[in-house]
Amino acid sequence: MSETIDPIPVRFPLSGEWCAANTPGHTVPSHGTDQLGQRYAYDFFQIDWEHKGYKFYKTPILKSLIFGVKLQDTYCWSKPIYAPFDGEVIEAKDGLEERNPVHIVRDLAVVLKNGLFFQGKSNKDLHPVLGNFIIIKKDDGIFSLIAHARNGSIKVSPGQKVNEGQELAQVGHSGNSTAPHLHFQLMNNPNLLEAGGLPCCFKDYQVYRDGKWEAVEHGVPGKRVRINA
Repeated sequence: MSETIDPIPVRFPLSGEWCAANTPGHTVPSHGTDQLGQRYAYDFFQIDWEHKGYKFYKTPILKSLIFGVKLQDTYCWSKPIYAPFDGEVIEAKDGLEERNPVHIVRDLAVVLKNGLFFQGKSNKDLHPVLGNFIIIKKDDGIFSLIAHARNGSIKVSPGQKVNEGQELAQVGHSGNSTAPHLHFQLMNNPNLLEAGGLPCCFKDYQVYRDGKWEAVEHGVPGKRVRINA
């Protein structure tokens, strides 16, 4: 990340081994747009490290291409998501169903449809795009977004105080999602239509390099780097 703004250190919002499919450690804007405060956003999910690419499921590849993959056969679906800092819940929306099984062609079509529909709407309902989501305010006015959570998993409500490390929800496949994952970002406004993205780093985690785990402090994970938190 070559931006001049110092990244804001937060707790890594997951536990265990993960990798980033999209990260400001690879390119900025990380999602190809500044829209919805996404300039420095991350997408985290779990993969099979014995395969090249991003095999996020246990199903044989050919079978997955034909029939799709059941959510319970993906590696990270339903894994806990934790609060990145102490703060107050500003918004929490649950109740959006997840597509099951996961199927790349259908899910890409949904993402494209939602994107086009969102662009053309005057009343911009973000729930179909973000899926089930939570927005938390930090004491100093920094906001975090956790998106695409599992339906029915959100454990907090607006106005509630949360502590760093508190379980908030579970990783899911709701909204604009092509595979179960966590979309995480910091921003300067709880209204995503007006928000600008803020860079963040993670206080401490480990990176797997040359056959061993190495400690990282205040790091920005690179793309498809094996990390443990």
